[in-house]
Amino acid sequence: MLSTAILKEIMEVAGEENVITSQAGLYTYGFDASIHHHSPDVVVRGRNTAQISALVKLANQRNIPIVARGSGTALSGQAIPIHGGIILDLSGMTAVREVRVEDLYCVVEPGVIYSRLNNQLARKGFFFPPSPGSADVCTIGGMVACNASGMRAIKYGATRDYVLAMEVVLPDGKVMHVGTNTIKNSSGYQLEKLMVGSEGTLGIITEITLRLLPLPEKRAIAVASFDDIEQAGQGISNVIASGLLPSGLEIMDSVCIRAVNRSMQMGLPECDAIILAEVDGPEEIVRRDIEKVADICRESGARDVDFTTDEKEMLKLWKGRKGVLPSLSRYGRDSVSVSLADDMSVPISKLPLAIKQFQEIAEKHGIVIGTYGHAGDGNLHTKVLINPLEEGAWGRAEAAVDGIYRAVLALGGTVSGEHGIGISKAPWMQIERRDSLEVMEAIKRAVDPQNIMNPGKIMQWKGSIIQYLRYP
Repeated sequence: MLSTAILKEIMEVAGEENVITSQAGLYTYGFDASIHHHSPDVVVRGRNTAQISALVKLANQRNIPIVARGSGTALSGQAIPIHGGIILDLSGMTAVREVRVEDLYCVVEPGVIYSRLNNQLARKGFFFPPSPGSADVCTIGGMVACNASGMRAIKYGATRDYVLAMEVVLPDGKVMHVGTNTIKNSSGYQLEKLMVGSEGTLGIITEITLRLLPLPEKRAIAVASFDDIEQAGQGISNVIASGLLPSGLEIMDSVCIRAVNRSMQMGLPECDAIILAEVDGPEEIVRRDIEKVADICRESGARDVDFTTDEKEMLKLWKGRKGVLPSLSRYGRDSVSVSLADDMSVPISKLPLAIKQFQEIAEKHGIVIGTYGHAGDGNLHTKVLINPLEEGAWGRAEAAVDGIYRAVLALGGTVSGEHGIGISKAPWMQIERRDSLEVMEAIKRAVDPQNIMNPGKIMQWKGSIIQYLRYP
């Protein structure tokens, strides 16, 4: 608990109208989209760099933890203030300060919503490509902090690939500008890249310069149905091996298909797995490539393949794919979808083996696991379905998660492709990166010696992840 005197200091620095101390408000800000919860001591709405700098300087002087937050869509507990302190809400910083398509960049504040930015850029024929599943609500600052991506990363890359420069408030309150407004930059350490994926542990990002790309002329989507999910995984590997580079290549297993059909009445093919493949580019190239994708899927064992260039139909299909996460919580009467082992990546050729091992692990532990994801770049999501109030459910889930992550690492994969580490993946990230943990910790100590920036996350997390739960 913060003293009344310190709360008064915070109000003087941040503006009383920007400070929340009510019990209901603090409880609400204790959530993100993960399984975790812990209330902060105070919430401050960030308004500008000067205000945030003064607040951070005070937090550093008083040794108060500070956790930056955007829309709260993080799935791994990054925005959970496990040590209390200050939640810094950046969602009100929504200015698009500059758009220079002639120089291929734009400058934005951290609270800008991804889809709103792209709607504005589209009017000029450009876009910011990463395309996360939470595109309609997630903020650019949150995307940068977690190095978010999505279904188009296979062709266009992740957020890190588009960050040219940024403004950062360091843990002592100083303001640092890193990077450039140029497409090329070989000038010294790439500190802007270090900040991407740092999950608020090194500073507060208050401005971002992003690289832009021209919008593709045309898109098309193929839907391939498989009676064997391993064949579907092999089909994805075969598409990549053919030399094609789709703009999206997704997989959904039977659990996900049934959940989406039940929840959203989508009418997706009832089978063991489906592939959604998107290609983009000039119209004649799109037609050629989508037909080639369809042929490869048939040769890989697909029982049926359809494709479309109709904008409404494509929007419907992607809506169904993005609806997997919420739909899974309606799969069973007493089950909910919990974000545990949900964001691993393996080498693309290992996809069929990874999917098979996930199914075996689910059967071994007597739980249901839905597998889906951006399979074209090897990024899979596995949602564990459990009754969170059932005795022994969390223990079985944690054992299954451990099996999944260890299988992924044995296949040469990584525990997080796009969601970041936070709490939920920390124990297995520490195994994966054991040779570099010492360097990570040294960087953290050098930049944040008071350890006020989102403490206790990533390499600092200790013990089981079944802590600070949002469930009773």
